[in-house]
Amino acid sequence: MRFPLLAAVCALALGAQPTAQVNLAAQREGMKKLSFLAGKWSGDGVVVRGPGQQMKLHQTEDIQYKLDGLVMLIEGTGRNPEGQVVFRALATVSYDDAASKYRWRAYSEGRYLETELKVSADGFSWGFDAGPVKVANIMNLTADGKWHEITEITAGNSPPRKTLDMTLSKLP
Repeated sequence: MRFPLLAAVCALALGAQPTAQVNLAAQREGMKKLSFLAGKWSGDGVVVRGPGQQMKLHQTEDIQYKLDGLVMLIEGTGRNPEGQVVFRALATVSYDDAASKYRWRAYSEGRYLETELKVSADGFSWGFDAGPVKVANIMNLTADGKWHEITEITAGNSPPRKTLDMTLSKLP
């Protein structure tokens, strides 16, 4: 009895989706622009949680294509100098061919956010507003192929304050 009910729910859910055509080839082509990220990365950084509250961090990123290249899965783990996990996040990236935009969906500490991912030739950026606070994340590959990422927070008219600065190397 459970299977027919599940099948009916799935059919209704799929039927409720917009009927817009998707261009899978365009989606895969868009996702290829992120191929430089695929693999495992590791390195160190500093997180600033407040005035005088700096914490050194060892960060790893495990990045894989899923669904035949249509989605990129990014799993990040940050550890303090004692090796304890202090940060864990999971994100997905997809390419919306109808809007010609990348979609970023990130999950951490029981929260999630959805925003646009802007892709450049050597990196990406994403951000969001939280009331009067603006958060901007910027990642670029350095000249020697390392992942350099910063996060800046701007509150009201104050100048941006860096809350993350990390550099990762791609593992063989």
